[in-house]
Amino acid sequence: MGCCVSSFLTETHPEKDDQHHHNNSHNTQNPPFSHPSPSGGADGAAAGGVPSFSEFSFSDLKAATNNFSSDSIVSESGEKAPNIVYKGRLQNRRWIAVKKFTKMAWPDPKQFADVVFSPSHSYSFDCFEEAWGVGRLRHRRLANLIGYCCDGDERLLVAEYMPNDTLAKHLFHWENQTIEWTMRLRVALYIAEALDFCSTESHSLYHDLNAYRVLFDEDGDPRLSCFGLMKNSRDGKSYSTNLAYTPPEYLRNGRVTPESVIYSFGTVLLDLLSGKHIPPSHALDLIRDKNIMLLMDSHLEGNFPIEEATTVVGLASQCLQYEPRERPNTKDLVAKLSLLKNKPDVPSYVMLGIAKHEDAPPTPQHPLSPMGEACSRMDLTAIHQILVMTHYRDDEGTNELSFQEWTQQMRDMLEARKRGDFAFRDKDFKTAIDCYSQFVDVGTMVSPTVYARRSLCYLLCDQPDAALRDAMQAQCVYPDWPTAFYMQSVALAKLDMHKDATDMLNEAAGLEEKRQKVGRGAS
Repeated sequence: MGCCVSSFLTETHPEKDDQHHHNNSHNTQNPPFSHPSPSGGADGAAAGGVPSFSEFSFSDLKAATNNFSSDSIVSESGEKAPNIVYKGRLQNRRWIAVKKFTKMAWPDPKQFADVVFSPSHSYSFDCFEEAWGVGRLRHRRLANLIGYCCDGDERLLVAEYMPNDTLAKHLFHWENQTIEWTMRLRVALYIAEALDFCSTESHSLYHDLNAYRVLFDEDGDPRLSCFGLMKNSRDGKSYSTNLAYTPPEYLRNGRVTPESVIYSFGTVLLDLLSGKHIPPSHALDLIRDKNIMLLMDSHLEGNFPIEEATTVVGLASQCLQYEPRERPNTKDLVAKLSLLKNKPDVPSYVMLGIAKHEDAPPTPQHPLSPMGEACSRMDLTAIHQILVMTHYRDDEGTNELSFQEWTQQMRDMLEARKRGDFAFRDKDFKTAIDCYSQFVDVGTMVSPTVYARRSLCYLLCDQPDAALRDAMQAQCVYPDWPTAFYMQSVALAKLDMHKDATDMLNEAAGLEEKRQKVGRGAS
Protein backbone atom coordinates (compact mmCIF):
# COMPACT_ATOMS: atom_id res chain seq x y z
CA MET A 1 0.00 0.00 0.00
CA GLY A 2 1.02 3.59 -0.37
CA CYS A 3 2.73 5.44 2.45
CA CYS A 4 0.89 7.67 4.87
CA VAL A 5 3.40 9.49 7.06
CA SER A 6 3.75 12.79 8.80
CA SER A 7 7.50 12.80 8.21
CA PHE A 8 6.88 13.68 4.57
CA LEU A 9 6.16 17.21 5.71
CA THR A 10 9.61 17.70 7.19
CA GLU A 11 11.31 16.08 4.22
CA THR A 12 9.82 18.38 1.60
CA HIS A 13 8.60 21.50 3.38
CA PRO A 14 11.21 22.75 5.83
CA GLU A 15 9.47 26.12 6.02
CA LYS A 16 6.84 24.34 8.14
CA ASP A 17 9.31 22.39 10.24
CA ASP A 18 9.40 24.46 13.44
CA GLN A 19 6.73 22.41 15.13
CA HIS A 20 8.29 19.14 13.99
CA HIS A 21 11.96 19.67 14.86
CA HIS A 22 13.56 18.50 18.05
CA ASN A 23 13.61 21.09 20.78
CA ASN A 24 17.22 21.97 20.14
CA SER A 25 18.36 25.36 21.25
CA HIS A 26 19.52 26.32 17.78
CA ASN A 27 15.96 26.26 16.48
CA THR A 28 15.28 29.57 18.14
CA GLN A 29 18.51 31.12 16.93
CA ASN A 30 18.48 30.23 13.26
CA PRO A 31 17.84 33.09 10.88
CA PRO A 32 15.22 32.57 8.18
CA PHE A 33 16.64 30.35 5.47
CA SER A 34 15.80 30.67 1.82
CA HIS A 35 16.88 29.01 -1.38
CA PRO A 36 17.55 31.58 -4.08
CA SER A 37 17.70 30.35 -7.63
CA PRO A 38 21.27 29.52 -8.57
CA SER A 39 22.95 31.86 -10.94
CA GLY A 40 23.62 30.90 -14.47
CA GLY A 41 20.17 30.80 -16.03
CA ALA A 42 19.30 27.39 -17.44
CA ASP A 43 22.60 25.96 -16.33
CA GLY A 44 21.80 26.93 -12.79
CA ALA A 45 18.48 25.13 -12.72
CA ALA A 46 18.41 22.18 -10.41
CA ALA A 47 16.97 18.87 -11.46
CA GLY A 48 13.19 18.87 -11.15
CA GLY A 49 11.75 17.91 -7.81
CA VAL A 50 14.84 18.52 -5.65
CA PRO A 51 13.52 19.30 -2.13
CA SER A 52 14.77 22.17 -0.01
CA PHE A 53 17.54 21.56 2.52
CA SER A 54 16.01 20.39 5.81
CA GLU A 55 16.50 18.36 8.99
CA PHE A 56 15.82 14.62 9.08
CA SER A 57 15.21 12.48 12.15
CA PHE A 58 17.60 9.62 12.80
CA SER A 59 14.67 7.19 12.91
CA ASP A 60 13.65 8.20 9.38
CA LEU A 61 17.16 7.63 8.03
CA LYS A 62 17.49 4.38 9.96
CA ALA A 63 14.28 3.13 8.37
CA ALA A 64 15.31 4.40 4.92
CA THR A 65 18.58 2.41 4.99
CA ASN A 66 17.12 -0.75 6.56
CA ASN A 67 18.86 -0.05 9.86
CA PHE A 68 22.05 0.96 8.02
CA SER A 69 22.35 -2.50 6.56
CA SER A 70 25.65 -3.50 4.99
CA ASP A 71 23.62 -4.34 1.87
CA SER A 72 22.80 -0.63 1.57
CA ILE A 73 26.45 0.54 1.52
CA VAL A 74 27.35 2.25 -1.75
CA SER A 75 30.65 3.95 -0.83
CA GLU A 76 33.57 2.42 -2.68
CA SER A 77 35.61 1.78 0.47
CA GLY A 78 32.94 -0.40 2.07
CA GLU A 79 32.37 -1.00 5.78
CA LYS A 80 35.93 -0.07 6.79
CA ALA A 81 35.63 3.46 5.41
CA PRO A 82 35.82 6.17 8.10
CA ASN A 83 32.54 7.68 6.88
CA ILE A 84 30.18 5.33 5.08
CA VAL A 85 27.63 6.26 2.39
CA TYR A 86 24.38 4.29 2.28
CA LYS A 87 21.63 4.06 -0.28
CA GLY A 88 18.20 4.62 1.26
CA ARG A 89 14.56 5.20 0.43
CA LEU A 90 12.37 7.58 2.38
CA GLN A 91 8.75 6.92 3.20
CA ASN A 92 7.78 9.40 0.48
CA ARG A 93 9.54 7.00 -1.95
CA ARG A 94 12.47 9.29 -2.75
CA TRP A 95 15.85 7.57 -3.10
CA ILE A 96 18.65 9.21 -1.10
CA ALA A 97 22.36 8.85 -0.32
CA VAL A 98 23.16 9.04 3.40
CA LYS A 99 26.67 9.82 4.60
CA LYS A 100 27.12 8.57 8.17
CA PHE A 101 30.02 10.03 10.12
CA THR A 102 31.88 8.14 12.83
CA LYS A 103 31.05 8.96 16.45
CA MET A 104 34.22 10.99 16.94
CA ALA A 105 34.15 12.90 13.64
CA TRP A 106 32.03 15.67 15.19
CA PRO A 107 31.96 14.93 18.95
CA ASP A 108 30.48 18.27 19.97
CA PRO A 109 26.89 18.70 18.72
CA LYS A 110 27.36 22.48 18.76
CA GLN A 111 30.17 22.11 16.24
CA PHE A 112 27.78 20.21 14.01
CA ALA A 113 24.57 22.10 14.70
CA ASP A 114 25.31 25.74 15.48
CA VAL A 115 24.54 28.12 12.64
CA VAL A 116 26.83 31.11 13.11
CA PHE A 117 27.64 32.17 9.58
CA SER A 118 31.12 33.59 9.06
CA PRO A 119 31.60 35.80 6.00
CA SER A 120 35.33 35.18 5.97
CA HIS A 121 35.06 31.62 4.59
CA SER A 122 37.91 30.60 6.88
CA TYR A 123 38.96 27.01 7.29
CA SER A 124 37.45 26.70 10.78
CA PHE A 125 33.84 26.30 9.58
CA ASP A 126 31.83 23.83 11.60
CA CYS A 127 30.30 21.01 9.56
CA PHE A 128 26.74 22.19 9.97
CA GLU A 129 27.62 25.72 8.94
CA GLU A 130 29.17 24.29 5.80
CA ALA A 131 26.18 21.99 5.28
CA TRP A 132 23.72 24.89 5.35
CA GLY A 133 25.84 26.74 2.82
CA VAL A 134 26.15 23.71 0.55
CA GLY A 135 22.46 22.87 1.06
CA ARG A 136 21.62 26.22 -0.47
CA LEU A 137 23.22 25.22 -3.77
CA ARG A 138 21.07 23.77 -6.52
CA HIS A 139 22.56 22.87 -9.90
CA ARG A 140 22.01 20.19 -12.50
CA ARG A 141 25.73 19.32 -12.45
CA LEU A 142 25.67 18.55 -8.69
CA ALA A 143 24.33 15.61 -6.71
CA ASN A 144 22.58 18.12 -4.47
CA LEU A 145 22.62 18.10 -0.66
CA ILE A 146 19.05 17.92 0.67
CA GLY A 147 19.42 17.52 4.44
CA TYR A 148 21.26 16.61 7.61
CA CYS A 149 20.70 14.82 10.93
CA CYS A 150 22.14 15.76 14.31
CA ASP A 151 20.48 13.40 16.79
CA GLY A 152 22.34 12.49 19.98
CA ASP A 153 25.75 11.22 18.90
CA GLU A 154 24.63 10.72 15.30
CA ARG A 155 25.86 13.03 12.51
CA LEU A 156 24.60 12.40 8.98
CA LEU A 157 24.26 14.21 5.66
CA VAL A 158 21.60 13.42 3.04
CA ALA A 159 21.96 13.94 -0.71
CA GLU A 160 20.28 13.00 -3.96
CA TYR A 161 20.98 9.39 -4.91
CA MET A 162 22.75 8.79 -8.21
CA PRO A 163 21.90 5.27 -9.49
CA ASN A 164 24.53 4.69 -12.18
CA ASP A 165 27.76 4.33 -10.22
CA THR A 166 30.93 6.42 -10.13
CA LEU A 167 33.42 7.52 -12.75
CA ALA A 168 35.94 5.22 -11.05
CA LYS A 169 33.65 2.24 -11.65
CA HIS A 170 33.13 3.11 -15.33
CA LEU A 171 36.82 3.88 -15.95
CA PHE A 172 38.68 1.36 -13.83
CA HIS A 173 36.24 -1.53 -13.24
CA TRP A 174 34.00 -1.62 -16.31
CA GLU A 175 32.46 -4.88 -17.49
CA ASN A 176 30.72 -4.45 -20.86
CA GLN A 177 32.31 -1.40 -22.47
CA THR A 178 34.76 1.34 -21.68
CA ILE A 179 33.67 4.99 -21.77
CA GLU A 180 33.98 6.37 -25.29
CA TRP A 181 36.07 9.47 -25.93
CA THR A 182 33.17 11.88 -26.42
CA MET A 183 31.65 10.84 -23.10
CA ARG A 184 34.98 11.45 -21.38
CA LEU A 185 34.98 14.98 -22.75
CA ARG A 186 31.43 15.44 -21.46
CA VAL A 187 32.47 14.28 -18.00
CA ALA A 188 35.36 16.75 -17.95
CA LEU A 189 33.15 19.64 -19.09
CA TYR A 190 30.26 18.90 -16.71
CA ILE A 191 32.53 18.62 -13.68
CA ALA A 192 34.31 21.82 -14.67
CA GLU A 193 30.90 23.50 -14.90
CA ALA A 194 29.99 22.19 -11.44
CA LEU A 195 33.22 23.53 -9.95
CA ASP A 196 32.75 26.88 -11.69
CA PHE A 197 29.21 27.18 -10.35
CA CYS A 198 30.37 26.37 -6.82
CA SER A 199 33.18 28.91 -7.14
CA THR A 200 30.71 31.56 -8.33
CA GLU A 201 28.56 30.79 -5.27
CA SER A 202 31.56 31.25 -2.90
CA HIS A 203 32.20 27.51 -2.48
CA SER A 204 35.52 27.26 -4.32
CA LEU A 205 37.01 24.63 -1.96
CA TYR A 206 36.42 20.98 -2.83
CA HIS A 207 38.02 18.29 -0.68
CA ASP A 208 39.66 15.26 -2.28
CA LEU A 209 38.30 15.61 -5.84
CA ASN A 210 38.78 12.29 -7.59
CA ALA A 211 36.99 9.81 -9.86
CA TYR A 212 34.97 8.44 -6.93
CA ARG A 213 33.39 11.88 -6.43
CA VAL A 214 31.91 11.90 -9.96
CA LEU A 215 28.53 10.17 -10.04
CA PHE A 216 26.12 9.33 -12.85
CA ASP A 217 22.43 10.13 -12.54
CA GLU A 218 19.41 8.26 -13.93
CA ASP A 219 20.01 9.75 -17.40
CA GLY A 220 23.71 8.85 -17.34
CA ASP A 221 24.76 12.48 -16.93
CA PRO A 222 27.84 13.00 -14.73
CA ARG A 223 27.40 15.01 -11.54
CA LEU A 224 29.78 16.15 -8.81
CA SER A 225 29.07 14.81 -5.33
CA CYS A 226 28.15 17.55 -2.87
CA PHE A 227 29.85 15.63 -0.05
CA GLY A 228 33.26 16.82 -1.25
CA LEU A 229 32.28 20.42 -0.53
CA MET A 230 32.68 19.64 3.21
CA LYS A 231 35.41 18.11 5.35
CA ASN A 232 34.98 14.61 6.76
CA SER A 233 35.39 15.78 10.35
CA ARG A 234 35.96 18.85 12.51
CA ASP A 235 39.73 18.45 12.30
CA GLY A 236 39.94 15.86 9.55
CA LYS A 237 42.20 15.66 6.55
CA SER A 238 41.02 17.07 3.27
CA TYR A 239 42.75 14.40 1.20
CA SER A 240 42.37 10.68 1.76
CA THR A 241 44.07 9.53 -1.44
CA ASN A 242 47.69 8.50 -1.88
CA LEU A 243 50.15 11.34 -1.26
CA ALA A 244 51.35 10.98 -4.86
CA TYR A 245 48.04 12.53 -5.99
CA THR A 246 47.93 15.30 -3.39
CA PRO A 247 48.59 18.95 -4.36
CA PRO A 248 52.16 19.90 -3.40
CA GLU A 249 51.07 22.97 -1.43
CA TYR A 250 48.77 20.81 0.71
CA LEU A 251 51.77 18.69 1.64
CA ARG A 252 53.56 21.89 2.72
CA ASN A 253 50.88 23.62 4.79
CA GLY A 254 47.92 21.22 5.09
CA ARG A 255 45.43 23.71 3.63
CA VAL A 256 43.10 23.37 0.67
CA THR A 257 42.95 26.38 -1.66
CA PRO A 258 40.99 26.96 -4.87
CA GLU A 259 44.22 26.23 -6.75
CA SER A 260 44.46 22.86 -4.96
CA VAL A 261 41.08 21.95 -6.43
CA ILE A 262 42.38 22.73 -9.92
CA TYR A 263 45.33 20.40 -9.30
CA SER A 264 42.93 17.63 -8.31
CA PHE A 265 40.85 18.30 -11.42
CA GLY A 266 44.05 17.73 -13.37
CA THR A 267 44.34 14.25 -11.83
CA VAL A 268 40.76 13.51 -12.95
CA LEU A 269 41.71 14.58 -16.48
CA LEU A 270 44.60 12.09 -16.31
CA ASP A 271 42.12 9.37 -15.28
CA LEU A 272 39.92 10.22 -18.28
CA LEU A 273 42.89 10.22 -20.66
CA SER A 274 44.54 7.05 -19.44
CA GLY A 275 41.71 4.94 -18.05
CA LYS A 276 44.02 4.35 -15.08
CA HIS A 277 44.80 6.14 -11.83
CA ILE A 278 48.41 7.06 -12.53
CA PRO A 279 50.59 9.39 -10.42
CA PRO A 280 50.79 12.94 -11.83
CA SER A 281 54.59 12.89 -11.71
CA HIS A 282 54.67 9.88 -14.04
CA ALA A 283 52.12 11.46 -16.39
CA LEU A 284 54.06 14.73 -16.51
CA ASP A 285 57.22 12.83 -17.44
CA LEU A 286 55.36 11.29 -20.41
CA ILE A 287 53.98 14.68 -21.41
CA ARG A 288 57.41 16.34 -21.25
CA ASP A 289 58.87 13.57 -23.38
CA LYS A 290 55.93 14.00 -25.82
CA ASN A 291 54.91 10.37 -25.32
CA ILE A 292 51.22 11.26 -25.38
CA MET A 293 50.12 8.01 -27.01
CA LEU A 294 51.67 6.06 -24.12
CA LEU A 295 49.44 8.08 -21.78
CA MET A 296 46.21 7.35 -23.65
CA ASP A 297 43.84 4.54 -22.66
CA SER A 298 44.55 1.55 -24.92
CA HIS A 299 40.91 0.44 -24.59
CA LEU A 300 39.91 3.44 -26.70
CA GLU A 301 41.72 1.66 -29.57
CA GLY A 302 42.71 4.99 -31.09
CA ASN A 303 39.09 6.14 -31.49
CA PHE A 304 39.71 9.80 -30.64
CA PRO A 305 40.93 12.88 -32.55
CA ILE A 306 44.59 13.40 -31.73
CA GLU A 307 44.06 17.18 -31.73
CA GLU A 308 41.44 16.89 -28.98
CA ALA A 309 43.58 14.51 -26.95
CA THR A 310 46.50 16.92 -27.24
CA THR A 311 44.32 19.78 -26.00
CA VAL A 312 43.15 17.79 -22.95
CA VAL A 313 46.70 16.64 -22.19
CA GLY A 314 47.86 20.28 -22.33
CA LEU A 315 45.04 21.35 -20.00
CA ALA A 316 45.90 18.56 -17.55
CA SER A 317 49.53 19.67 -17.61
CA GLN A 318 48.49 23.25 -16.78
CA CYS A 319 46.33 22.06 -13.88
CA LEU A 320 49.22 20.04 -12.45
CA GLN A 321 51.74 22.88 -12.37
CA TYR A 322 53.79 22.93 -9.17
CA GLU A 323 53.16 26.63 -8.56
CA PRO A 324 49.48 27.25 -7.74
CA ARG A 325 49.42 30.65 -9.46
CA GLU A 326 50.34 29.03 -12.77
CA ARG A 327 47.21 26.88 -12.86
CA PRO A 328 44.05 27.91 -14.76
CA ASN A 329 40.85 28.87 -12.94
CA THR A 330 37.44 27.20 -13.29
CA LYS A 331 36.24 29.61 -15.97
CA ASP A 332 39.35 28.80 -18.03
CA LEU A 333 38.54 25.10 -17.71
CA VAL A 334 34.95 25.54 -18.89
CA ALA A 335 35.99 27.80 -21.79
CA LYS A 336 38.61 25.37 -23.11
CA LEU A 337 36.56 22.21 -22.65
CA SER A 338 33.46 23.79 -24.21
CA LEU A 339 35.34 24.09 -27.48
CA LEU A 340 35.73 20.29 -27.56
CA LYS A 341 32.08 19.53 -26.91
CA ASN A 342 30.57 17.38 -29.66
CA LYS A 343 27.66 14.95 -30.13
CA PRO A 344 25.45 17.24 -28.04
CA ASP A 345 22.30 15.44 -29.26
CA VAL A 346 23.47 11.99 -28.12
CA PRO A 347 22.18 11.24 -24.58
CA SER A 348 24.73 10.27 -21.96
CA TYR A 349 23.04 6.94 -21.23
CA VAL A 350 23.60 5.91 -24.87
CA MET A 351 27.31 6.72 -24.70
CA LEU A 352 27.60 4.88 -21.37
CA GLY A 353 25.73 1.86 -22.72
CA ILE A 354 23.17 1.82 -19.90
CA ALA A 355 19.39 1.51 -19.99
CA LYS A 356 17.37 4.71 -20.06
CA HIS A 357 15.07 5.35 -17.10
CA GLU A 358 11.36 5.20 -17.83
CA ASP A 359 9.96 8.47 -19.17
CA ALA A 360 6.41 7.18 -19.17
CA PRO A 361 4.63 4.52 -17.12
CA PRO A 362 4.19 1.12 -18.76
CA THR A 363 0.74 -0.35 -19.37
CA PRO A 364 -1.20 -0.75 -16.10
CA GLN A 365 -1.89 -4.27 -14.82
CA HIS A 366 -5.59 -3.58 -14.22
CA PRO A 367 -8.30 -2.05 -16.43
CA LEU A 368 -8.66 1.64 -15.68
CA SER A 369 -11.75 3.64 -14.82
CA PRO A 370 -12.22 7.15 -16.27
CA MET A 371 -10.37 8.50 -13.19
CA GLY A 372 -7.57 6.01 -13.76
CA GLU A 373 -7.33 6.88 -17.44
CA ALA A 374 -7.16 10.59 -16.64
CA CYS A 375 -4.41 10.01 -14.08
CA SER A 376 -2.41 7.72 -16.36
CA ARG A 377 -2.22 10.44 -19.01
CA MET A 378 -1.86 13.17 -16.35
CA ASP A 379 -4.92 15.00 -17.68
CA LEU A 380 -5.52 17.45 -14.82
CA THR A 381 -8.55 19.00 -16.53
CA ALA A 382 -10.30 15.62 -16.74
CA ILE A 383 -9.39 14.85 -13.11
CA HIS A 384 -10.91 18.19 -12.10
CA GLN A 385 -14.17 17.39 -13.90
CA ILE A 386 -14.40 13.98 -12.23
CA LEU A 387 -13.78 15.37 -8.74
CA VAL A 388 -16.43 18.07 -9.30
CA MET A 389 -18.97 15.45 -10.42
CA THR A 390 -18.11 13.00 -7.60
CA HIS A 391 -18.69 15.75 -5.01
CA TYR A 392 -18.47 14.35 -1.42
CA ARG A 393 -20.12 10.96 -1.81
CA ASP A 394 -16.91 9.13 -0.83
CA ASP A 395 -16.80 11.03 2.48
CA GLU A 396 -19.83 9.19 3.86
CA GLY A 397 -19.00 7.55 7.16
CA THR A 398 -15.67 9.30 7.67
CA ASN A 399 -17.15 11.69 10.27
CA GLU A 400 -19.66 11.10 13.06
CA LEU A 401 -20.69 14.41 14.60
CA SER A 402 -22.82 14.87 17.71
CA PHE A 403 -25.34 17.68 18.16
CA GLN A 404 -23.00 19.37 20.64
CA GLU A 405 -20.30 19.67 18.00
CA TRP A 406 -22.38 21.97 15.81
CA THR A 407 -20.73 25.08 17.14
CA GLN A 408 -20.12 28.40 15.45
CA GLN A 409 -16.60 27.17 14.71
CA MET A 410 -18.12 24.19 12.92
CA ARG A 411 -20.39 26.42 10.87
CA ASP A 412 -17.45 28.65 9.95
CA MET A 413 -15.43 25.62 8.95
CA LEU A 414 -18.17 24.29 6.69
CA GLU A 415 -18.58 27.75 5.22
CA ALA A 416 -14.85 27.76 4.38
CA ARG A 417 -15.25 24.40 2.67
CA LYS A 418 -18.24 25.70 0.74
CA ARG A 419 -16.25 28.70 -0.49
CA GLY A 420 -13.46 26.31 -1.46
CA ASP A 421 -15.95 24.18 -3.42
CA PHE A 422 -17.18 27.21 -5.37
CA ALA A 423 -13.59 28.27 -6.12
CA PHE A 424 -12.68 24.70 -7.11
CA ARG A 425 -15.67 24.48 -9.45
CA ASP A 426 -14.78 27.85 -11.00
CA LYS A 427 -11.11 26.82 -11.40
CA ASP A 428 -9.85 29.49 -9.01
CA PHE A 429 -7.35 27.07 -7.58
CA LYS A 430 -5.32 29.43 -5.39
CA THR A 431 -8.48 30.58 -3.60
CA ALA A 432 -9.60 26.97 -3.28
CA ILE A 433 -6.28 26.11 -1.59
CA ASP A 434 -6.75 28.95 0.91
CA CYS A 435 -10.34 27.98 1.73
CA TYR A 436 -9.67 24.26 1.99
CA SER A 437 -6.66 25.02 4.21
CA GLN A 438 -8.96 26.93 6.61
CA PHE A 439 -11.19 23.84 6.73
CA VAL A 440 -8.27 21.45 7.31
CA ASP A 441 -6.56 23.61 9.93
CA VAL A 442 -9.58 23.58 12.27
CA GLY A 443 -9.30 19.80 12.45
CA THR A 444 -12.80 19.03 13.80
CA MET A 445 -13.76 17.22 10.60
CA VAL A 446 -11.55 15.28 8.22
CA SER A 447 -12.48 14.93 4.59
CA PRO A 448 -10.57 12.78 2.10
CA THR A 449 -12.30 14.64 -0.71
CA VAL A 450 -10.99 17.99 0.52
CA TYR A 451 -7.46 16.56 0.58
CA ALA A 452 -7.90 15.14 -2.94
CA ARG A 453 -9.27 18.42 -4.24
CA ARG A 454 -6.52 20.46 -2.63
CA SER A 455 -3.98 17.98 -4.00
CA LEU A 456 -5.22 18.67 -7.51
CA CYS A 457 -5.13 22.42 -6.84
CA TYR A 458 -1.48 22.11 -5.81
CA LEU A 459 -0.72 20.18 -9.01
CA LEU A 460 -2.37 22.87 -11.10
CA CYS A 461 -0.29 25.47 -9.23
CA ASP A 462 2.91 23.49 -9.96
CA GLN A 463 3.48 22.32 -6.38
CA PRO A 464 3.79 18.51 -6.73
CA ASP A 465 5.43 18.01 -3.30
CA ALA A 466 2.44 19.54 -1.54
CA ALA A 467 0.08 17.62 -3.84
CA LEU A 468 1.70 14.32 -2.87
CA ARG A 469 1.45 15.19 0.81
CA ASP A 470 -2.29 15.88 0.53
CA ALA A 471 -2.91 12.69 -1.45
CA MET A 472 -1.12 10.74 1.28
CA GLN A 473 -3.24 12.46 3.94
CA ALA A 474 -6.37 11.44 1.99
CA GLN A 475 -5.16 7.86 2.22
CA CYS A 476 -4.66 8.26 5.98
CA VAL A 477 -8.30 9.26 6.35
CA TYR A 478 -9.63 6.63 3.94
CA PRO A 479 -6.99 3.85 3.58
CA ASP A 480 -8.65 1.94 0.71
CA TRP A 481 -9.87 4.93 -1.32
CA PRO A 482 -8.70 4.55 -4.94
CA THR A 483 -8.78 8.32 -5.55
CA ALA A 484 -6.11 8.87 -2.89
CA PHE A 485 -3.82 6.44 -4.69
CA TYR A 486 -4.63 7.91 -8.10
CA MET A 487 -3.69 11.40 -6.89
CA GLN A 488 -0.44 10.07 -5.41
CA SER A 489 0.31 8.53 -8.82
CA VAL A 490 -0.06 11.85 -10.62
CA ALA A 491 2.02 13.72 -8.03
CA LEU A 492 4.80 11.11 -8.20
CA ALA A 493 4.84 11.34 -11.99
CA LYS A 494 5.14 15.13 -11.73
CA LEU A 495 8.16 14.56 -9.46
CA ASP A 496 9.73 12.36 -12.18
CA MET A 497 9.34 9.26 -9.99
CA HIS A 498 7.77 7.31 -12.83
CA LYS A 499 8.21 3.75 -11.58
CA ASP A 500 6.62 4.68 -8.25
CA ALA A 501 3.82 6.47 -10.10
CA THR A 502 3.11 3.30 -12.11
CA ASP A 503 3.08 1.16 -8.97
CA MET A 504 0.64 3.57 -7.33
CA LEU A 505 -1.58 3.66 -10.43
CA ASN A 506 -1.77 -0.14 -10.45
CA GLU A 507 -2.55 -0.18 -6.75
CA ALA A 508 -5.38 2.30 -7.26
CA ALA A 509 -6.79 0.30 -10.17
CA GLY A 510 -6.62 -2.88 -8.09
CA LEU A 511 -8.52 -1.24 -5.23
CA GLU A 512 -11.13 0.05 -7.67
CA GLU A 513 -11.55 -3.38 -9.23
CA LYS A 514 -11.93 -4.94 -5.79
CA ARG A 515 -14.54 -2.34 -4.84
CA GLN A 516 -16.53 -3.09 -8.01
CA LYS A 517 -16.49 -6.83 -7.30
CA VAL A 518 -17.74 -6.24 -3.77
CA GLY A 519 -20.48 -4.00 -5.15
CA ARG A 520 -21.59 -6.65 -7.65
CA GLY A 521 -21.58 -9.30 -4.92
CA ALA A 522 -23.75 -7.17 -2.66
CA SER A 523 -26.32 -6.63 -5.41
